[in-house]
Amino acid sequence: MLRVEELTVRYGTLPAVRSISLAVEEGEIVGVIGPNGAGKTTTLSAVMGLVTPAAGSISFQGEPLDGCGPEDIVRRGVALVPEGRQIFSSLTVAQNLELGETPLGRRAGSEARERVLERFPALRGLYRKPAAVLSGGEQQQLAIARALLSRPRLLLLDEPSLGLAPQIVDLVFDTLAELRDEGVTIVLVEQNAARTLAFADRTYVMRSGQVVRAGTRSDFAEHPDVAQQYLGI
Repeated sequence: MLRVEELTVRYGTLPAVRSISLAVEEGEIVGVIGPNGAGKTTTLSAVMGLVTPAAGSISFQGEPLDGCGPEDIVRRGVALVPEGRQIFSSLTVAQNLELGETPLGRRAGSEARERVLERFPALRGLYRKPAAVLSGGEQQQLAIARALLSRPRLLLLDEPSLGLAPQIVDLVFDTLAELRDEGVTIVLVEQNAARTLAFADRTYVMRSGQVVRAGTRSDFAEHPDVAQQYLGI
């Protein structure tokens, strides 16, 4: 479904991602882990058209994404839940959700909104509240709900568990498992390396802008030293 080949991204003269390649098959949950500064967020930003690669190619369902803007990529079926949630705190929960419906049109958007409110019932009770008053866990639910409103076939998540209480982290991972069962393909960038290795179908380990290891859940289960060897933890 997603293919990244020899991707290089630079900020000025500094290479943030160096000739990485990865692939995501339809129906998978693929993890991307690594220390801070490894290039994980930059990779997702390149897929979404938020940064311009210096080299390499990105394709989705066999069609190139090179040169596409974020709005076109969303309409093709890719959505991003960004690091730090990036909700509009001065807008209400309803208004934040309305922004996520933009690619669908009014009628389809209304139907999709009802489904995400069923998935995240806490948001229904906060519907007319400004997003600024939501807890961290509620804001993360809002960020995921907003992304789901475009009905993505591929969902990219950047550090969705960061700063959340353990029970909310459980809710996030349970939600991702449900989405996979419903046919949504997922790329999960996550700071909780151990949980990602145990949860994802396959995981890529990044360090210093490069992919240094990749494998399936069972591959990493057979080599439990990976966290120490590649992540320094």
